[in-house]
Amino acid sequence: MHIDKYEEAIMNCRFCFMCRHLSAIGNVRFTEVDTPRIRAAMLYGLRTGTNSFDDEDFVDALYRQDLSACCVHHCVNHYDENGLALAARADVVEAGKAPEAVRKLAAKLEKSVGWKAEGKGDVAWFLDETTASDKAAVAAAKRLFSAAKVSPKVITGGCIGKALKVLGYLPEAKAAAERFAAFLKDEGVKTLVVSNPAAVNALKQDYPEFGVKLPCEVKSMAGFVMQAKVKFSKPAGEVYALADDFIRNYQGCACMDKLLAALKAVNKPFGTNDEETYNCGEGAVVLDKLHPELVKALAEYVAARADDPKKDRIVVGSVYTKKALVKYGRLNAVTLDELAASCL
Repeated sequence: MHIDKYEEAIMNCRFCFMCRHLSAIGNVRFTEVDTPRIRAAMLYGLRTGTNSFDDEDFVDALYRQDLSACCVHHCVNHYDENGLALAARADVVEAGKAPEAVRKLAAKLEKSVGWKAEGKGDVAWFLDETTASDKAAVAAAKRLFSAAKVSPKVITGGCIGKALKVLGYLPEAKAAAERFAAFLKDEGVKTLVVSNPAAVNALKQDYPEFGVKLPCEVKSMAGFVMQAKVKFSKPAGEVYALADDFIRNYQGCACMDKLLAALKAVNKPFGTNDEETYNCGEGAVVLDKLHPELVKALAEYVAARADDPKKDRIVVGSVYTKKALVKYGRLNAVTLDELAASCL
């Protein structure tokens, strides 16, 4: 089983309470089953034969997880409870026990695999479907490219493998990754700029794990802007920048902080601590499609911690988080790209 690779996490996390407060779903459902300790204990039971994927409640708990990787990032021993959860989902799928909603979503994602490119040159911008759904974010990215004096080839299309991997469909995710890599090669892309942190993580972490080699260098929009030495004429002022799940917890990248510094942003502390995730399940990628009620609860949890919900500028790393905070939390949220564009 895939979870066998994470025996250290199973054996240690099942007895540990230290990161209980970092489980976003546990914080809004008030249930022990939605904490790392109990998930690890249930998976230990799976290995000993006292638990089974036939238990629908057990499987549902695995697909409720926010996958922020906060627990891994802040664990003193860095036990990979997040990797364990992803491995468990892959085992659920291989056992043929994936919930119907998960199966339907995975089938839809598989059908979406395919892309098209518009424009010329070897610098491309992957405009993923989530980012493309937000006009303000798209306009901001275009302004940043213009400021960098770059006219990129624009690539649009469906799943590049990340969402399928998160759902536990590993062969399908790898196949999507191979197709996207081949597409980039055929298009002659040398530098690929990506707005969505989840897509950046897929290309930089998931693809190497799949053994898929990209023909190009991958840059986040923040990294691209910094490398291009875009000049900003106005300071960003006071903001509440929420640490992005993929940027901080998965990749350990400081690009968000560096761009905020270049924008002369005064980043004020948000919430009661700087360890929690406030990204409404961004790490789970498609939580908004499987459990919109949980995304709503997560956004309301964030909104309750805002000093002045109507006026405070909340800066986030992804359109996914922005849309959740605006729709359910009624917060004044913008993406980092939008903040940067407003300073040009």
